[in-house]
Amino acid sequence: MTPRVSTFSLRLPISLKAAVERMAEADGTSMNQFLVMAAAEKLASIQTAETYFAAYRDRGDVNQALAFLSRPGGEPPGPGDQID
Repeated sequence: MTPRVSTFSLRLPISLKAAVERMAEADGTSMNQFLVMAAAEKLASIQTAETYFAAYRDRGDVNQALAFLSRPGGEPPGPGDQID
């Protein structure tokens, strides 16, 4: 069974279109197929993140988090602890 498809125009900056064309060619696919796969990957990524964070959202305790964040400090940073 062939999936139903829809057609629409997409406005891309010239530089982005050129980059997509290069990547699609390197991938051995058409620009259309490359963009379809990119959209599918992005949707899967967002849905995975939503599912992951939803599992932890209701377990959080704002009061515990605030207590943790406002606790007295420990030792001051030592030599080599700085971020360059």
